[in-house]
Amino acid sequence: MKTVVVIPTYDEKDNVGPMSEAVLAQSAEGREIEILFVDDNSPDGTGAAIDALSEKDPRIRCLHRAGKEGLGRAYVAGFRRALELGAGLVVQMDCDFSHNPGDLPRMIEAAGDPSEPSLVIGSRYVKGGSTPGWPFRRRLISRMGGVYIRLVTGMPLRDPTGGFKCWTKAALEKMDLETVESSGYSFQLEMNHRAWKRGVDTREIPIAFTDRIAGYSKISAGIAVESLKIAWRLRFRKRK
Repeated sequence: MKTVVVIPTYDEKDNVGPMSEAVLAQSAEGREIEILFVDDNSPDGTGAAIDALSEKDPRIRCLHRAGKEGLGRAYVAGFRRALELGAGLVVQMDCDFSHNPGDLPRMIEAAGDPSEPSLVIGSRYVKGGSTPGWPFRRRLISRMGGVYIRLVTGMPLRDPTGGFKCWTKAALEKMDLETVESSGYSFQLEMNHRAWKRGVDTREIPIAFTDRIAGYSKISAGIAVESLKIAWRLRFRKRK
């Protein structure tokens, strides 16, 4: 069974090599893993660095895009290409090691049969999940944001904005990717909500979410506000 790990990149030149090595190390008999980086023309040369890795290992690919269009657009493009490549499972994760590649075998196992619509979310806030190194204020804001989103949308997830996920092929085929509206980080919330509304078997498994090891963070206060606003749009939106 082929699993394609989709990793959007923008100025992640220092991370793509170590991340590729760590992800591919999770391959095993019966667990074929490939990587699809989606690079938005990073000015630091990330795309060229990925191409160099790809020349050495055909399990590494890069989808080059003309410019920075947002995380959501990058994932939609990556999901489509992953399905074209014959993926039975599609994992989405960050390139900065805040998502631990060592969790991939657990996520893949939990996802199960690719022909059944299921979604596995790596959760910071179910039993066993954690955010090591986070200051109290950051942890409180994140938790309260999750509570707010659950109250507004009715979606029963402990970590509704979680971005470390494993989709089965059948689940992604139910998502109507061409109608996804979010271009930024609110994409995570919109896709989780779509999966819930479409009856996709969604489960959360615990992960430790840590801070990046290289590069710079793209998270801002505006991104958090965007997620809070979209919660209301999702509540009253007709299904697409």
